[in-house]
Amino acid sequence: MTEPAYDLAVVGAGPAGMSAAVEAVSLGLSVCVLDEQAAPGGQIYRGLSSPTPLDPAVLGPDYWHGAELVERFLACGCDYRREATVWHADRGELSFSTPRGGKAIRWSRLLNATGAMERPMPTPGWTLPGVMTAGAAQILLKGSGTVAEEAVFCGTGPLLYLVVAQYLRAGVRIAAVLDTTPRGSYVGAIWHLPSAWRGWSYLAKGLSLLREIRAAGVQVIRHVEHIDLQGDGRLESVCWRTAKARGEIATIHAFLHQGIAPNTNLGRALNCEHVWDPAQLSWRPGTDGWGAGSVDDVYFAGDVAGIAGALAAGISGQLAALAIAADLGRITEAERDGRAAGLRVRLAREIAVRPFLDRLYRPAAAFRAPAEDDVLVCRCEEVTSGAIRQALSDGAMGPNQLKSFTRCGMGPCQGRSCGLTAAAMVAAHRGTSVGEGGYFNIRFPVKPVPLGHLDGAAPTPGNPY
Repeated sequence: MTEPAYDLAVVGAGPAGMSAAVEAVSLGLSVCVLDEQAAPGGQIYRGLSSPTPLDPAVLGPDYWHGAELVERFLACGCDYRREATVWHADRGELSFSTPRGGKAIRWSRLLNATGAMERPMPTPGWTLPGVMTAGAAQILLKGSGTVAEEAVFCGTGPLLYLVVAQYLRAGVRIAAVLDTTPRGSYVGAIWHLPSAWRGWSYLAKGLSLLREIRAAGVQVIRHVEHIDLQGDGRLESVCWRTAKARGEIATIHAFLHQGIAPNTNLGRALNCEHVWDPAQLSWRPGTDGWGAGSVDDVYFAGDVAGIAGALAAGISGQLAALAIAADLGRITEAERDGRAAGLRVRLAREIAVRPFLDRLYRPAAAFRAPAEDDVLVCRCEEVTSGAIRQALSDGAMGPNQLKSFTRCGMGPCQGRSCGLTAAAMVAAHRGTSVGEGGYFNIRFPVKPVPLGHLDGAAPTPGNPY
């Protein structure tokens, strides 16, 4: 069933999507927001509208900061569709699946605010039961107040230490933190420190987290160069190695993290141009200063357009809404620019710290492309790093050729869990940059969808899906 048209369709109800919807409605646009989750907030503000019985101090003030935005979003008057998985988008039309069936809507402008995903960290044993990402561990906290006892945290990045602190506040014993930040990253990050002082509040929060973890007596092992997760049928221990030492920690839970990357699948399926960001070691859509992509009428806002954090995401959503309102003639370009001036000042302050963070927490090459041949890279199709290396030696020239040779990237996730790893391995084999090596071609449907739901999204002329 195809429903009436909207001025703006927003995919994602995180900070960017919610902020864009609130701004667009205030400017007189009809807005439909489609989001996979049962409640608004995205990953950062997950569960805010129905919080768990945890002590509010566990998740910290940055989490509760989003409550006012969620409240404004729910009251703004947009057509908010929860539990809606977008699986196809065409010029002027978008199809989605819900537990109640499939539907389609028409749109004049489309805003992709699908956020980011955790970067894969393929290491020996990472598919064992008991191993998950730090982001998943945080979802347990936010979604149900659930925690996993005696965990080992492995990796690098601000989120890793934030989740460690949140688990400590929840009363969980942390067996150890294995920090994989290379020694050289600290030296490289210092050069960005002067400009990062504009975002001094982020630096202060980071130092506060480190002090909190140190005061709790958590063992932090730095400059870890290798991690091996071991167990018979489930995780039993974590083996680690640095340049000067090695050890083993008995545990039944390990949480991995080495940063996040834009969730590019929807934008790629729409044939929007994407560029390689060498600072963030990830792909992002090519956009102008308002979030407009290379395909007419398609915009991007939030971390899907480059990792910048929740507050910056909200501002980028407002900027995109202003641009869209001007495109549709609801405001003049002069009004757009006037309203945007203060937002751009705030945005510059929010992103000032990014070069410092990107350099400091740049994932080590050893954790982006596993050296061991038996490590699974594509979990959907069970393709190992050894199979990928063999395919490259046999003549596969890039990620898309790997699909033909190995089925890597052909599973339900369409490369979300293996794409960056496969691209890094292609680049390493060919001796090129990841940007030169390319990425998987993404096709619709971008998410698995029940066949029965396809009947509900009735085809229209020119749309065979």
